[in-house]
Amino acid sequence: MNAIDSESKFILAHLFVEKRTKQKCYEFLKQIKDSCYEQILEIYKREKHKKVRDRKLIEFTCDKFANYKIAFMKLFGRVCKLNFGISIAYQKHGVKHNNNAIERHNGKTKDRIKNIRSGFKSFEVAKEFMDLRRTIHNFVNPHQQLNEKTPAEIAGINLKLGRNKLLNLIQFIAKSGR
Repeated sequence: MNAIDSESKFILAHLFVEKRTKQKCYEFLKQIKDSCYEQILEIYKREKHKKVRDRKLIEFTCDKFANYKIAFMKLFGRVCKLNFGISIAYQKHGVKHNNNAIERHNGKTKDRIKNIRSGFKSFEVAKEFMDLRRTIHNFVNPHQQLNEKTPAEIAGINLKLGRNKLLNLIQFIAKSGR
């Protein structure tokens, strides 16, 4: 499961699961709540005095998987909007929000996993691979759609990693003691 900001393409949360249960969907969306809720509440407080239809709240977009809706309503129901049941085909119909960024990311991940000949030795190794892939996506690889900037740079997280981003990120993390 992945959550990507539509503007910066920053991966906000991800959870590598065997099955998308209600509990796993809750755990996944809880990652977003833990890291972004203060910003979400700021926007909600600024907008709550307006009529419901006029509020410009943070919007989540997902496919028709019901467990997402259940977890969303529990964690964000009052302070965010949910575009539920959006398929990839909606872009050609002019819908503002779609899940194309997620579908593309998931497709690239599947392609990458197919190229790993021996597969993963355990679920934990696969999870670690996905964590590394998220970090490289957010902080190392520039994106053509973002004018050769990384999602972190577009999101305002500029660690000044310079030309050798991966090495400098490793050094940054080593110095910070994480």
